[in-house]
Amino acid sequence: MKILLIGEYSRLHNSLKEGLVELNHEVLLIGDRDGFKNYDVDITIGSKIFNNSFWHPITKLILRITSINLIAFENAFRFYKILHRLKGYDVVQLINEGVLKTYPKFEIFLIKKLIQYNKSVFLLSCGIDYVSVKYAFDKNYRYSILTPLQEDEKHRPYYKHILNKLKSSHKKLHQYLYENVNGVISSDIDYHLPHIGVDAYRGMIPNPINTHKIDFKTLSISDKIIIFHGINTSGYIKKGNVFFDKALEIIKKKYTNKVDIIRTENIPYKEYIKLYDTCHIFLDQVYAYDQGYNALEAMSKGKVVFTGAEQQWLDYYNIKENTIAINALPNVIELVDKLSWLIEHPKSIIEIGNNARNFIEKEHDYIKITQKYVETWSQNIS
Repeated sequence: MKILLIGEYSRLHNSLKEGLVELNHEVLLIGDRDGFKNYDVDITIGSKIFNNSFWHPITKLILRITSINLIAFENAFRFYKILHRLKGYDVVQLINEGVLKTYPKFEIFLIKKLIQYNKSVFLLSCGIDYVSVKYAFDKNYRYSILTPLQEDEKHRPYYKHILNKLKSSHKKLHQYLYENVNGVISSDIDYHLPHIGVDAYRGMIPNPINTHKIDFKTLSISDKIIIFHGINTSGYIKKGNVFFDKALEIIKKKYTNKVDIIRTENIPYKEYIKLYDTCHIFLDQVYAYDQGYNALEAMSKGKVVFTGAEQQWLDYYNIKENTIAINALPNVIELVDKLSWLIEHPKSIIEIGNNARNFIEKEHDYIKITQKYVETWSQNIS
């Protein structure tokens, strides 16, 4: 098949592309590299003029004064310019409802063209979108990325982008997509739960991980236990990193001679994955039921990962609590207790790390996952 993948926020589409190429499909991946993360893409889309160092401050000022987003206009224009090259694909897959990062009415216009030009269009639910935000807003999760806002209104400035998904303009885009694409696919439990019973939903396909590109070494502990906490500051509140920081302050004092802590902020993806190579314990996020891409890659390296590992995830994969990943809760004392237990039982760190790698190979192998995508696409091409 000839396949077009649009957007990249986590390396999901890169791993899927690698699987598709391995299975002899023709694939093109386009995206804007997602800022400082700088993911690989075949064709770069997105703003270049209004996002550069000279124009960006001016663009932000214009947005603040007039509410006119010049970057959104440029994003739409740049995508429109390459539309003629995006024809004749068997499958087009969008990584998000707002993948083109423009105004919803422009997004509808451009996606309408993609639907006209190609055999089928599918949508992924693997990030912020109307269905998952509404589900969280209505407090259907035990906790979610909206929990900090729901507990304290002072956090509202950090949630503008997320709350925009509930606006009528974005809801129109959401409704257009769900009425016109060939299907919606979720990537993990956090996005699967809100879609149960939705007509356009075609099921959950776990994130693909290319373990051939990720070195695995059984953990060894000869001296200090190394804990890694890598932060994207824009998601600090929403991912619950504050709980990890507070827990680490206690751990640092409690186990001064037993632990080393590595803390980073906003570093490119390729540097990021190298920096945590030496760690034993990897702190990912708190407000999740399942693992996102960062957590899965760390698990693939055999790290003990504090992340989403809620009961729904345990039930789905039929595994026991704290044997594959550590469920990170928004509770400093619980985090300290779990970290303390691992520090005092280093053999468990090695065991959980090995279990994590085996789990990734079994449930997230990029070839097996790619085959699931191909089957789902094939069954729903009209």
